[in-house]
Amino acid sequence: MGHAYQEKFTIPFDFSDVNGNLKLPPFLSKLLDVSGQHSAELNRSDVYVLETYGLVWIVTDYEFDIVRLPRFSENVTIRTEAVSYNKLICHRRFEVMDETGELLMRVESYFALMDLEQRKIVPVPEDLLEPYHSEKVKKIARGAKYKSLEKPSKANYHVRFFDIDMNGHVNNSKYLDWMYDVLGYEFLKTHVPRHIHLKYNREVSPGGDVSSEFEMDGLVSHHQIGSDGQTNAQAIISWRVL
Repeated sequence: MGHAYQEKFTIPFDFSDVNGNLKLPPFLSKLLDVSGQHSAELNRSDVYVLETYGLVWIVTDYEFDIVRLPRFSENVTIRTEAVSYNKLICHRRFEVMDETGELLMRVESYFALMDLEQRKIVPVPEDLLEPYHSEKVKKIARGAKYKSLEKPSKANYHVRFFDIDMNGHVNNSKYLDWMYDVLGYEFLKTHVPRHIHLKYNREVSPGGDVSSEFEMDGLVSHHQIGSDGQTNAQAIISWRVL
């Protein structure tokens, strides 16, 4: 077992949708904040990683398994654990529980280290991970098979200044926001996600434009974010009717 950390969180108004359910795109930033607090507790903060190694953490994949979305003003506990790692990828798990300890959501996340100047993925230094007590493994099973979209519906978005984070690229929560938005108000008002696979492929350049494309297969939506002829992110979302 890796070193674990947890903290309590009350779902605020700006994290809640028109139905009073948690909005997942901004919640991604909260999960990263919790992982950051965990790392700071172990003297491995983002500032430490940047100043010591010249590196920054980036997310490569998420997988959400959702029992129920938390509601506005609900008190939850967010628990995280550094599960395992190999040469290039680190696996971190988040669990969100209600006040009785019932599991509401489990999020498997996968991180890599990027050289900030060269913008390239680099091997993970062993001494950096030592305090986490995570398991070293040869292979980390992650991701899903994402199909090519044949006749997608789509919308275009301009990358704004506040979409860019301190690493100089579009914040990872924004991709999921674009994927949600293209589905439209009526669909989102009457459906909630059950399971999500989300993969980040390439950075989106500041000031550019992106297309958010999707196809529906029953209650499963297939998504792709693209810019400059490249695929930047992909997702598969399974939905249930409210």
